[in-house]
Amino acid sequence: MMAERPPGKQNLSARGIGAALAFSLVALFVLNLPDHPHAFSLRAFLHLPVEIPILALALVLLPRRMALWLAALSTGALGLVLFLRLGDIGVQSAFQRRFNPYLDVRIFADGWNVFSGAVGPLAASLAVAGAVIAFLAVLALFFLSARALTRLSGTAARNLVIAFSGVLAAGLFLWGAGLATGTRPYADTGGSAYVVSRVQAVAKAMRDMRRFDGMLATSDSLPDADTLFRAVEGRDIVLVFIESYGRSAVEDPRYAPLIDPRLDAVEAELSEAGFASASGWSVSPTMGGLSWLAHGTFLSGLWVDNQARYDRLMMSDRKSLNRLFREAGWRTAAIMPAITMDWPEGSYYGYDTIFASDDLGYEGKPFNWVTMPDQYTLLAFDRLVRHTGDDRPVMAEIALISSHAPWTPVPELIDWADVGDGRAFDAQATSGDPPAVVWSDRDRVRRQYIETIDYSLQTIGDYIARFGEDAVFIVLGDHQPAPLVTGPDASRAVPVHVISRDAQLVERFEAEGFTPGMIPGADASELSMDTMRDRVIRLFSAPPSTVQPAPAALNGAL
Repeated sequence: MMAERPPGKQNLSARGIGAALAFSLVALFVLNLPDHPHAFSLRAFLHLPVEIPILALALVLLPRRMALWLAALSTGALGLVLFLRLGDIGVQSAFQRRFNPYLDVRIFADGWNVFSGAVGPLAASLAVAGAVIAFLAVLALFFLSARALTRLSGTAARNLVIAFSGVLAAGLFLWGAGLATGTRPYADTGGSAYVVSRVQAVAKAMRDMRRFDGMLATSDSLPDADTLFRAVEGRDIVLVFIESYGRSAVEDPRYAPLIDPRLDAVEAELSEAGFASASGWSVSPTMGGLSWLAHGTFLSGLWVDNQARYDRLMMSDRKSLNRLFREAGWRTAAIMPAITMDWPEGSYYGYDTIFASDDLGYEGKPFNWVTMPDQYTLLAFDRLVRHTGDDRPVMAEIALISSHAPWTPVPELIDWADVGDGRAFDAQATSGDPPAVVWSDRDRVRRQYIETIDYSLQTIGDYIARFGEDAVFIVLGDHQPAPLVTGPDASRAVPVHVISRDAQLVERFEAEGFTPGMIPGADASELSMDTMRDRVIRLFSAPPSTVQPAPAALNGAL
């Protein structure tokens, strides 16, 4: 027997049917919304979450005051599911993982920086405003239709109770049939299960942070001070991260025809200048962005795959590779052309000097989001850090950014003598189409992405061959680009190149599974990036006769 409702305006059957349809369609859309951009299909929406008829029956049968509270609560719950689903789609598109609200709060600001840089602040603002309005409109439609169900009485209410009871019975039958046959059920409590899984993910992330805190508190095992970095004593050590330089650039059939010949040409140029090289793969903790997670992982020797871990690391006493070099007598410097604001995290790493964008003396025009081309960055490093009259060797970290999205315009290498204060690049910086035009064509985005990678490799190769002297270079990608470029399910590995005139030092890395030359072997192990710090310490410290390959556990992927 239905609960008595206060007398009021009698609802027409048509109004009840309209409310029921709006309520059901909105709920079906939100609860069936795929959590991955590649999962969209008609079949994804041919599924009945049984929560829908159960909730509808409750809205019609409960006393009106209680039903109104339920309508408000269910709207909030649906809004949470929609928010999480959209977060999943966005994070999967960029980083190939699910959105975790505990770990990814900052990701919205980072996403805005990339998006506005790609399409422009005005277009990005309009797009975000449109998305917010659409989000609120969906929730408003759901709440209004749910509230309309609470007002039904008489024949309209009885008819809808019969209809939703039938839908519920059909859903339970389909659910049971799927379980009995072991096939994908066309009905279940998927909406509730999704929320539960997200709560479990948050709880798991919180437990993970407690484990990470324990790792940070564990004492670090390091060589004795008198042997630390003995094998590279007196030499400059230059660690270069190339933005978005991933394994796909080397092996994807769309990109290899351009990049493999470039790597061969760089290898030949380096060899002619007296440099040996060896290359391998390293698995990055991120992809599509959040480069600092890769930097933190490489330099700390701990797996830093989310912002929460990174923030904990920045507050810890864990010694970075940079700090260890400084304590051993090297001058340490960071060359960060992408840093345009205060960077308090820099204090963790132990740099003597940080050269952010404004400190590098670039007077040319920016390349959209990219503040300056890699060629200028490297020459500024040479001028401001390597040749300053200080006899101490340098340990420097450089983040090259010409291959950062939006990948337009594509820089070109010029005569090093013409670089000057950077105004020689003004014609390049104002050439080509704006990001909004480039990003309207997926094939063109991919083409210009790989052209910027080609430029960065050409530039770093030419710089080392001309100005490398007796320095030791470690050149690697920070992460793969977004799935838009790589496609779904791409490897998270990035190339790592070790370059030095000390052939015996390079051979130590070959004993670790690196391939001679500038192209890593297709079957070479993908070394986890958090193992690279200890590997570099060990190979740069031990005398030649004592170098042994890393244990097998360190040579595999994660």
